[in-house]
Amino acid sequence: MARFTTFRFCLDPTVEQEAALRRHAGAARFGYNQCLRLVKQALDGKQRGTVGKVPWSGFDLINSFNAWKCSADAGRVLVAAADGTTTVQATGLAWRAQVCQQVFEEAAVDLGRGLAAYTGSRTGGRKGRRVGFPRFKSKMRAPLSFRLRNKTSGGRAGIRVGGQAPRTVSMPGVGTVAVREDTRRLRRMIGKGRAKILSATVGHRAGRWWVSLTCQTADLHETSRHEPDGGAGWVGVDRGLAAFVVAARADGTPVLRVDDPPRPARTGMARQCRLARAVTRKQPGSRNRREAVARLGRHHARIRAIRQRFLHQVSNQLVKTHDRLAIETLTITGMLANRHLAAAVADAAWAELARQIGYKQQWRGGRLTLADRWYPSTKTCASCRAVAQAMALSQRTFACQACGYQADRDLNAAVNLAIWAEQHDAQVRDLHAGGPVTNARRGEGSGPRTRAGETSPDDAGTPSAPAGARRGRPRRALSHHSNEL
Repeated sequence: MARFTTFRFCLDPTVEQEAALRRHAGAARFGYNQCLRLVKQALDGKQRGTVGKVPWSGFDLINSFNAWKCSADAGRVLVAAADGTTTVQATGLAWRAQVCQQVFEEAAVDLGRGLAAYTGSRTGGRKGRRVGFPRFKSKMRAPLSFRLRNKTSGGRAGIRVGGQAPRTVSMPGVGTVAVREDTRRLRRMIGKGRAKILSATVGHRAGRWWVSLTCQTADLHETSRHEPDGGAGWVGVDRGLAAFVVAARADGTPVLRVDDPPRPARTGMARQCRLARAVTRKQPGSRNRREAVARLGRHHARIRAIRQRFLHQVSNQLVKTHDRLAIETLTITGMLANRHLAAAVADAAWAELARQIGYKQQWRGGRLTLADRWYPSTKTCASCRAVAQAMALSQRTFACQACGYQADRDLNAAVNLAIWAEQHDAQVRDLHAGGPVTNARRGEGSGPRTRAGETSPDDAGTPSAPAGARRGRPRRALSHHSNEL
């Protein structure tokens, strides 16, 4: 087992189960806020000299919360004796037995990560923009979410898939909840020992409950993996707005061009504005306003689903057919400062496309290189390597003044990226292994007709699987991390 992936299912809970899910989400929010309260109290006590150590890491926060939930500060009652005397008896958090205790622990771990990010941001150990001190989660505005670890007790896992029925997910403290998608592929991988559930994250978004099962799975089958240095060379991938993706080789051969992206945000902008105006016209705190907010949330979820599906289609088409890809590092944050292009750049989701290409190439044993952001791929002539002056965005054809070479603007940039990758290929060699660096890893595991740690063709859904097994598969049986591969 050498890779991590997530299987995402839409839950179909009953009324009682939905109440349990909301109870666990509220407990996670309460645990996070209480841990943050303990940290602030310890910081105040340290300034006064009354407290020595401040709980800062996730482990210290768990211990502090466990000590608090059993103390009199969490709950106490007055006990009257027969002689008329009264004593204070500590009961602790009275309702803590109604939820799984892992909810509190994972909330403390989340706060520990937030405190670590705050410390790293102040000391310069964390890149990116400055991170502020964690704040309390609001009961009205905080999203409903909680996380559970998969603990094994008595040889039985706490989080199970298809225990009582094929389309069910069992979680501790919640029970067996029905799901809308088919879980056959995940159940088959778990049954063959090629997948292991590590945790489950339950969240509520756009009026639906979702569960994301983080799994440690085996490598893809050898038929789905790239052979080391078995391709036809590097392929440069240029991302743009007029043409979403243009891929080409170093010799100028185009391999892919996507000119008609869906642009879901621009298409649904009229409806989004109408729904947003409906929200502002409702009385704050009223039921009509909550319903209007829910409609707007469903609209945003639909836009995201359309965009994610298209990005996975493009990334799969690139990763499955080419083992060496080169893309440029874009300063997307700076591009968003341009008010004329900010909406189009955000709708294109270039960073998400690069992220998908990165982990999918790693799964398939391919290679991905990132060109420097200052590399002039658009202004460089792919024929004579002469660098031209600045080009306007309206100029869609590159014309070299030195040699007279002319080509499509995006195609020329893709060819230059491929040439750059070939020139820098020698710098990414592994001197100890004597060959190119690959991101593939091999773990332990065995099975029929597979190597150690690999997923069989049926498990991976590769082209070598029987046609009948793929013909009856639902469209959204797994998460976008799995069913798109």
